[in-house]
Amino acid sequence: MQPAQPLDFSSAIAAFESHLRAERNASPHTVAAYARDLRALDAFLRERKGLAECAPVPLIAADVYSLRGHLGVLARTHAPPSVARKLAAIRTFFRFLVDRGHLACSPADELASPKARRPLPTFLSVDAAKEVVECATAADGPVGARDRALLELLYGAGVRVSELVGLDLGDVDLGAGRARVLGKGRKERLVPFGDAARDALVEYLAARPALAHPRTGALDPKALFVSVRGRRLPVRAVQLLVRAYGARGAGRADLHPHALRHTCATHLLDGGADLRSIQEVLGHASLSTTQRYTHVSVEHLLRVYDGAHPLARARPRG
Repeated sequence: MQPAQPLDFSSAIAAFESHLRAERNASPHTVAAYARDLRALDAFLRERKGLAECAPVPLIAADVYSLRGHLGVLARTHAPPSVARKLAAIRTFFRFLVDRGHLACSPADELASPKARRPLPTFLSVDAAKEVVECATAADGPVGARDRALLELLYGAGVRVSELVGLDLGDVDLGAGRARVLGKGRKERLVPFGDAARDALVEYLAARPALAHPRTGALDPKALFVSVRGRRLPVRAVQLLVRAYGARGAGRADLHPHALRHTCATHLLDGGADLRSIQEVLGHASLSTTQRYTHVSVEHLLRVYDGAHPLARARPRG
């Protein structure tokens, strides 16, 4: 393929953002994160080459040595997983430029990923999860009913917080006990939920009209979860209330919605669910992501050992 019209770095980043939105259907969060990482590289190259602030940075300025220098600077203030994520953005960007004919080859292909041990997921015990979820009740009014329902879905269905706040009224099938969520890459999937979540949702939906704006009476006609002003509940509000209920129910003021998702997956594995089924519920693109939970699900492994190994049966575990 003949090289296309040369681009400067700023124009290339803009073209890459359009590609992510239009062709890869990436979420706004992903597009913003990639653009932020690439603009940081643009600024580094501008300074390294001694270019004026308004001068365009040519793509050829990004050779493997410049990229290594940029990653070295990042490593001084960022943890290895963060550097690895930024490197992934840079690699994807240069692959895009090669595919479009703007570069003959990618300078990022010669870079090695920083070695980082991925931390194990944070999760709660069954009793602690129960305490957190049951902190919120319909007895506390419409807000309590709402909070109980969303906690039941975060833990019972393992949905991401972005998926939770994106739910519309029509996405929930109470009869079938399932919800249609829009996950990463705008991929739809159906997630099941149990009787506890169904009962909580029934109570919340009966109380939901009381969350209309106190002055105007406005109430979002589509959003499942709304604020006390009748608007769709934002991610930040869910993060704050999970932290509050975590402190009240489990003494965990650091609890976050994703920890409830991790807890759901771990308890499913402990209960005998296979990894493929858990992958489908959580919406993981790769089974390797789901396999992280095998490292924290020791109780299930011990139960299997106790029930199967002859020495375990001969001498009960103390």
